[in-house]
Amino acid sequence: MKIQGTLRPLRDNVFVTDMDFGIEKTKSGIFIPSDDGKSSGIHPRWGKVWAVGPDQHDVKKGDWILVEHGRWTRGFEYENDDKSITEFRMVENKSIMIKSKEKPSGIDRRVLNSMDFNIPGAT
Repeated sequence: MKIQGTLRPLRDNVFVTDMDFGIEKTKSGIFIPSDDGKSSGIHPRWGKVWAVGPDQHDVKKGDWILVEHGRWTRGFEYENDDKSITEFRMVENKSIMIKSKEKPSGIDRRVLNSMDFNIPGAT
C-alpha cells in the first residue's frame, strides 16, 4: 500500500523505518540468510524513528530503537515530496526496549553489549 500526503502519528505512536528483515552480514564478512518467517527469526529488531506523536516523550525522530519481536505493523510505503519511497511501520509504544542516538553496529542481534543505550521511561 502506498500512502501520499502529510502524515503525523497520533498520541504517543511511533513510526520507524530501516527495520532489517533481509540478509545479514557479520563483522567478519559472513552472510546470514534472512530468517524472517522462521522460528529463528523470532528476535527484537532495530528501527530508526521516522515520526512520533505529540504525546511521545521517550523517543524522538532520528533515534534508533529496539522493539520486541512482532510488535510492529506490516510495512507501508510513503511517497515523499521528491517522489522517493520510504517504507515505515508503526511500533507498539510499550514494546520499545532501548534506544540509541546512532545506528547500532557490530552487535549480534540477540546480544546487547556495552553501547550507550537509554531505556525509555527509566530514570
